[in-house]
Amino acid sequence: MNLSKRDQRNKDPVHNKAQQHRGKLIPLWLCLLCSVWFWGAAWAAVDVVDDSGQRIRLAQPAQRIISLAPHITELLYEIGAGEKIVGTVEYSDYPPDAKAIPRIGRHNALDLETVVMLKPDIVIAWQSGNPVHHVEKIMSLGIPVYFSEPVKLPDVADTLKRFGQLAGLAANAQQAQRQYIQRYQRLKQSNQHKSKVRVFYEIWNRPMMSINGKHIVNEVIELCGGDNVFKTLRPLTPTVDVEAVIKVDPEVIIASGVGEAPPPWLGEWDAWPQITAVKKRQVYHINPDYIHRQTSRILIGAERLCALLDKARKP
Repeated sequence: MNLSKRDQRNKDPVHNKAQQHRGKLIPLWLCLLCSVWFWGAAWAAVDVVDDSGQRIRLAQPAQRIISLAPHITELLYEIGAGEKIVGTVEYSDYPPDAKAIPRIGRHNALDLETVVMLKPDIVIAWQSGNPVHHVEKIMSLGIPVYFSEPVKLPDVADTLKRFGQLAGLAANAQQAQRQYIQRYQRLKQSNQHKSKVRVFYEIWNRPMMSINGKHIVNEVIELCGGDNVFKTLRPLTPTVDVEAVIKVDPEVIIASGVGEAPPPWLGEWDAWPQITAVKKRQVYHINPDYIHRQTSRILIGAERLCALLDKARKP
């Protein structure tokens, strides 16, 4: 009886044994591939471009982070990276747990020896707020530095995303980013067709200082349908005087100061009743933590400012 080649192979014990052996190897290779994929995903290299245009590459997500500004600390906590912060600066006080982080000085006066001692995987610097020579020294020691400088309200959402990449917390960051964008869009849609209100934003009074059109607070004013009366001045935080304020005649004056309580000099505007904002008693205070910091809480400040401008629109 003639057997087909297939039948001959099936009757060959050597062939059958090889087939069984190969069958056992397949699951082993699958396990090895899954293992490589899992560990590769968990410790994937980081490749992120910072706000200065510099490309940051890390072999794996940062486990030890130094934050050189309060807004950086706050954003890291928002994506769940608070426990990775090994050092930060004065005024990094939100959330409350941030107060327990070791201090390495102020944003403009850093203790470089402590920075080195903390062995960070990365330092996140405030581009316009930290001394250039200090940051350059950190970089010269071979420590990666990421520069953070959100200048527009949508930049906050993008910063959350990139911090998530740096810390290996992309899923957390995407959720925080999505919530921020949704809240921002709601504010934008509800205020975009409202009548303009002239606003003088006073950061400080001696010397009297305001903000121009490139400041992130100007973004908040415009989001609420306001018109910053000093938006065309050249410095980011121009110095002005009472005569200049009288001339532009704001309908609302917003003062920030340094804390939760209204600054003592806010009442000094009562001496100038010819200003519309003073005459109509539309001189207000907003906690600077809610409007100066480039974090998600800036939308709390925006909601409060929008409500104040709505009051000014009422006859």
